[in-house]
Amino acid sequence: MENYSIVIFIMVIMIALTAIADKIKLPYPILLITAGIAIGFIPTMPVIELSPEVVFLLFLPPLLYDAAFNISFQDFKTHGNTIGTLSIGLVFLTTTGIAVTAHSLIPDMNWPGAFVLGAILSATDAVAAIGITKGLGLSHKTTTILEGESLVNDASALVAYRFAVAAVTGASFVFWKASLEFLFLMGGGFLIGMLMGKLLTSLLQLVHRDRMVTISFIIVIPFVTYLIAEEFGVSGVIAVVVLGLGMSRISRNVFPENLKEQSRTIWDIIVFLLNGLIFILIGLEFPYVLKNIDKTQVLPYIGYALIITIVALGLRLARVFLQKINLQRAFQSQKRKVSEEALLDFSNSLIISWAGMRGIVSLALAIGLPTTLSDGTPFPFRNEIIFISVVVVLFTLLGQGLTLPWIVKKLKK
Repeated sequence: MENYSIVIFIMVIMIALTAIADKIKLPYPILLITAGIAIGFIPTMPVIELSPEVVFLLFLPPLLYDAAFNISFQDFKTHGNTIGTLSIGLVFLTTTGIAVTAHSLIPDMNWPGAFVLGAILSATDAVAAIGITKGLGLSHKTTTILEGESLVNDASALVAYRFAVAAVTGASFVFWKASLEFLFLMGGGFLIGMLMGKLLTSLLQLVHRDRMVTISFIIVIPFVTYLIAEEFGVSGVIAVVVLGLGMSRISRNVFPENLKEQSRTIWDIIVFLLNGLIFILIGLEFPYVLKNIDKTQVLPYIGYALIITIVALGLRLARVFLQKINLQRAFQSQKRKVSEEALLDFSNSLIISWAGMRGIVSLALAIGLPTTLSDGTPFPFRNEIIFISVVVVLFTLLGQGLTLPWIVKKLKK
């Protein structure tokens, strides 16, 4: 069976399983991941090679643009402190925490390799959290924070990953240079996102009477924005997020209501198909990475992955609840402008913490590790890092994913 036939076959299965999941009241990401694992173990199933560049280009721009377009800019601003804390500070804290854990646990694991693993697993995937909690009635505040975090944390993780891989290949790490590059990546992405937003607005004002052309521009521009930003060496993630936020603010003036509805329907279909494909692909990767690990080391590395999952969850719980305390103190002291709407309570703090699942970005970063160093020697611990990354993704999606709906229901009582 040709690869394109397999993709169509998988998409048909994905659509059918999503319908079944709705009937049996099981979160569809869980069912799709399980199905992906089962399909991957079919003996005649050919290996589906995932190119990280294709994954980032195919999945990130539309999903990020859709999330940014639909999030309220005012709500994003209200919860900006919490979103920034989780999407930047917590990403680097998690990178360090996982690196220390991996270096301590895994025999012969050096510091650069440990930081590569930490960077890969530092960013959470709100697509999974929102998919799993769909229909559970999450508060608007919780959903805004989870989606807002996902809009920025991918960029932070990509920066951490880039520096960690450079360290493995022998490049020296200089803090002030790394800080300047981080600001350049973020600032450049912000600038390109703004410019592309203005360009899209001008184009839509010219062609708004032609519905098909207008919708086509709206669909294509996130991909173009991502590619342009990456070509200039800045963050394509931030560029697409800024584009989406900007278009959300001006959409009332540019889009007629009927055009909004038609565009929304098309975007819903695109996002539905991409989300489903993500979860099946995550499941499919497990049987393939399993083949590259020494069979005697499988159980120990699954154990390492479990400990790393617990460490990452513990760090997230601690940081979210510390943020809850800090916001309360700031609100009471009035030294910093913190509105009452920005405060966190126990329920949304616990849900935000437990929703810290890993997903497609972690998978793409792991698979994208170079196979060799510049001198031709194999990239150290490459197979082990990929295996642990995939297992942690599965642990978070299946473990936290299966328990998150129960937690949400208990907290609502």
